[in-house]
Amino acid sequence: MARAARASAIRFEDRTFAGTLGELPWGLVLMLITVACIGTAALYSSTFTNPEEAGLPARHAVRFAISLGILFVIALVPIGIWLRAAWPAYFVTLAMLIGVELFGLTRGGATRWLQLGPIGVQPSEFMKLALTLALARYYHNNLTFQSGRFFIHLPALFIIIVPAALIFKQPDFGTTLALIASGAVLIFLAGLYYRVIAAVFVAGLASVWPIYMFVLQDYQRERVNTFLAQLTGQAVNTLDDGYQIEQAKIAIGSGGWQGRGFMEGTQAQLDYIPEQHTDFILTVIAEEFGFLGATGLLLLWAVILAWGLVIAGRSASIFGRFAAVGCVATVAFFILFNVAMVLGLVPVVGVPLPLVSYGGTVMFTTMACFGILLSVHLGRDERLSTQGMI
Repeated sequence: MARAARASAIRFEDRTFAGTLGELPWGLVLMLITVACIGTAALYSSTFTNPEEAGLPARHAVRFAISLGILFVIALVPIGIWLRAAWPAYFVTLAMLIGVELFGLTRGGATRWLQLGPIGVQPSEFMKLALTLALARYYHNNLTFQSGRFFIHLPALFIIIVPAALIFKQPDFGTTLALIASGAVLIFLAGLYYRVIAAVFVAGLASVWPIYMFVLQDYQRERVNTFLAQLTGQAVNTLDDGYQIEQAKIAIGSGGWQGRGFMEGTQAQLDYIPEQHTDFILTVIAEEFGFLGATGLLLLWAVILAWGLVIAGRSASIFGRFAAVGCVATVAFFILFNVAMVLGLVPVVGVPLPLVSYGGTVMFTTMACFGILLSVHLGRDERLSTQGMI
């Protein structure tokens, strides 16, 4: 392990700083900046009439600038060092989640934050990246010709389930789903026999009803009930449970093809949609820039994620491939869940739209994921030995 890390560092040091920066995929970086600028503009429009929220767009821009600097720092760290840091990052973040359980801060009925000095952090956000690195490290060390056998993946399931259970208890159903989904992608990538996949699928279907009855909390069941009622066309109290989704649909529908124009959306300006600056920011874009504007944003994200998969495919190491795919999957599932939630295709679970919704910890985690992607890109030719590693 030490020999591999030293070799990685030597190869990294052979490059000049300017040469290393020149190797970065600047088109990808510019697209991330574009997405953040769209988010800042949407936040400005959604908070313009509310003096209490008037400072959010500026904070969003400042946080992105800081996160962009963090992205470059992470990208310039040799991929071999991230391989060594995977387990420490996972266990430190897991300890933080346990700390949330013991003495976390409660806001809005959920205990998800730790107070570290003057700032409050949400360890569940950090776990998205830590889990990806841990799974990449595990499969880097253990992937063999027997990878299709289920028992090879049992430790990986344990790596996923422990933090997912702690996060679900906070409660944070959206992040729990995203962790399980991105972890499942890496397990699938590692290879499973089709009969194992079929058995897991059947077990998942069989667990839906028990989870609904005995695991979900009352307010979560209400959200599921409201979603099913709206999906089947049943009457819903639009002044209570179905209010948020109904207002979101009105905003999206009123935008039409081209939208009402920047800062001309009535739903956004009159503040009809709760949490429109966070989880429902896409409704502001859809109302003011229409179907074309919202679709353009999602296509931009699609190109970014596809670029990430290309980086994964070019990596010579298992760790690099798995880390890159895990980072792409983490961001992709949050985009998919957010869009599906806003459109009323899934229950409201409180999932932000990366780089567009307001939220510092979410932005940091997203940019850290892309920092790892860029590190994989720079270290794409390194095979990373497994000798002496656990």
